[in-house]
Amino acid sequence: MTVLAQGGTDVGNPILNIAIFVAFVVVTMALVIKASRTTKKASDFYTGGGQFSGPQNGFAIAGDYLSAASFLGIAGAIAVYGYDGFLYSIGFLVAWLVALLLVAELLRNTGRFTMADVLSFRLKERPVRMAAALSTLAVSLFYLLAQMAGAGGLVALLLDIEGKVGQAIVVAVVGVLMIVYVLIGGMKGTTYVQMVKAVLLIAGAGLMFVLVLFAVRGNFSQLLADAQAMVSSSSNEAVAQRDVLAPGAKYGISNMTQIDFLSLGLALVLGTAGLPHVLMRFYTVPTAKEARRSVTWAIALIGAFYLFTLVLGYGAAKMVGPDAILGAPGKENAAAPLLAFELGGTLFLAIISAVAFATILAVVAGLAITASASFAHDIYASVIKRGNATEDEQVRVSRITVVVIGLVSIVLGILAMGQNIAFLVALAFAVAASANLPTLLYSLFWRKFNTTGALFSIYGGLISCLVLIVFSPAVSGAPSAMFPDVDFSWFPLSNPGIVSIPLAFALGIVGTFVGRRKQEDRYKQAEMEVRSLTGVGVEKAVSH
Repeated sequence: MTVLAQGGTDVGNPILNIAIFVAFVVVTMALVIKASRTTKKASDFYTGGGQFSGPQNGFAIAGDYLSAASFLGIAGAIAVYGYDGFLYSIGFLVAWLVALLLVAELLRNTGRFTMADVLSFRLKERPVRMAAALSTLAVSLFYLLAQMAGAGGLVALLLDIEGKVGQAIVVAVVGVLMIVYVLIGGMKGTTYVQMVKAVLLIAGAGLMFVLVLFAVRGNFSQLLADAQAMVSSSSNEAVAQRDVLAPGAKYGISNMTQIDFLSLGLALVLGTAGLPHVLMRFYTVPTAKEARRSVTWAIALIGAFYLFTLVLGYGAAKMVGPDAILGAPGKENAAAPLLAFELGGTLFLAIISAVAFATILAVVAGLAITASASFAHDIYASVIKRGNATEDEQVRVSRITVVVIGLVSIVLGILAMGQNIAFLVALAFAVAASANLPTLLYSLFWRKFNTTGALFSIYGGLISCLVLIVFSPAVSGAPSAMFPDVDFSWFPLSNPGIVSIPLAFALGIVGTFVGRRKQEDRYKQAEMEVRSLTGVGVEKAVSH
C-alpha cells in the first residue's frame, strides 16, 4: 500500500466499485418508488404515517445516526490519533442516554411532525416556530456539509478521481441522488433506505471487526502494539512521535487543547437530544411506548457498531499505516476503505465502499426531509399562511425546499472537502446542543418558561455557536482549516460547545424573567405536562 502514500491509483477496481454503487442505488430506488405509492398525505411524507414498529424505527434511527462520520471519520481518527479518536465513539454513544431518559417519550407524546410542534404547544406559535425552524435548518446544513465532504473523498478514492474538480462532481451527484430519494419516497422511502443501510453497515463493520481480530489471532493487545509500532515508523515526524495508546495525540497536554476536548465532549453528549432529524424519528411510530422501544433498539445497534470502530481504527493503523491513510484522497476518511482493501482485496473494498456510500445517501436523505418538513410545516404553513395551508400545498413547498437545500449542501460540501467528517459532525452537534436542547428541556420541564425565554435561548445559542465557529481555527488560520490560507480566527477553540451551550441555558432563564409579565396560557401548560408524561390526548396531535 505504499503507492497510496503518494496519492496513487492502485485502489481496487473503479469499474467494479461503480457497478456495486449502481446496484445499491437501483435496489434502494425500487424501495423508494414502492413506498411512494402509499405516500398520499402530509403525514405520510413527513413521518411515514407513524406506522413503523419500535424495532423497525430502531434500525432506521441507527441508519440515520450512524453517518459517514461514524464509519469513515471515527475509524480514521482512531487510526491516526488512537485513544483521542475513540473519544468520538464514546461521546456519540453516551449521548443516547440523554435522548432516551429526557426526550424520546415526552416528545412523541406532545408533538406531531417536528420539534417546533413541542416548543409551540404552550408558547406563542409563530415566533417560536420560526426560531425552531431556523435552528433546524442550521443543524441540518452543518450535518449535510459533513456527509457531502465524506462522499467526495470516498468516491474519489474508489474511482481514482484526482483533483478537486472531480471530487466536486462526485459531491454534486450525491446531492442529486439525495434530492431524488426524498422527492419520490418521502419519509417512508427514506426510512426503508435507512433500515437497509443500517443492516449493511453494521454487518459490514462486524465482518471487518472479525477479520481484523482473526489476523491477530484474537489478541487485541497484540493489535494495539502493532498499531503503535506502525505509527512510530511513520515518515512524518509529527505522526511518529504520537502515542496512540494514551490520551494526548490530538488533544494534548496544553490547557487550551484540553478545554477544546471538554468542549467537544459536551457537544457530543448533549447534541443528540437536540438533532432535528433524530427527534423527527420519534414521530414515525404509533405510540410513546414504541418510541421508547425504538431508542432501546437503536442504543443496542449503535453501541455494537462503536465497539467495532475501536478495532477497525487500530486495525487500519496496523495494516494500512498512517502514511498511506493521510496520503490518500479524503485523508483520514479513507482509513476504513483502505482497511477493507487490505482485508479482502478488490471485491471486499467495493462492497464496504458501497456500504459507506449507502450510509451517506441514507443520512443526507433523512436530513433533507427533516429540513424541508421544518420549513414547509413550521415556516410556510404556520407562519406565512397562518395555519391555512392545505396538505398538498405543504408537501409541494416541502419538495421545493428539498431541491434548494440539496443545491446549498452541494456548494458547502465542495468547500468542506478534505476535512475530517467526524469533526464536522461534532460542529453540527454543538449547534443542536446550543440552539435546540435548552429550549426543549425548559419547555418540557419548567412551568414558568415562556416565549421570550424560548426566543432568547434559541437565537442566543444559535447565533453564538455560529459566530464562534466562523471565527475558530476550524474555519481559518490553521493547516486543517476550511480556509487555511487566510486567518480571521480570534476564538481559540475548534468546538464552541463549552461556551455556547451554557450561554443558551442561561439566556433561556434570563429571557423567561425578562418576559415574565407576558403571561402564557396556564391551561396549555398543564395540558402539555399531562400529555407529555402520560400520553393522554396525544391522538389529537396525530389526527388533526
